[in-house]
Amino acid sequence: MVRMMSARPTEFKFYAPQAKRVNLAGSFNAWNTKTLSAKKDSRGNWAVKVNLKPGRHEYKFFVDGSWLNDPRCTHCITNSYGSQNCIIDVK
Repeated sequence: MVRMMSARPTEFKFYAPQAKRVNLAGSFNAWNTKTLSAKKDSRGNWAVKVNLKPGRHEYKFFVDGSWLNDPRCTHCITNSYGSQNCIIDVK
């Protein structure tokens, strides 16, 4: 019997009180900057939940039209544009 690994709810957070729009993009959504919109709380914290399959995923935040890394991320990898992508390992 083969057991399928199910997706796990994974929350991403980004602090940007002045931002008008924060989206999450990564290898899990073909780097689409429009589909995963974060919601802002009263303190300027943006959050978005994504169901991710176990494994390694690359991601960045798209904040008011600019790509930004997650300041809480501890592991990054160089991308083909010469900048860094954040890495998350989902167990």
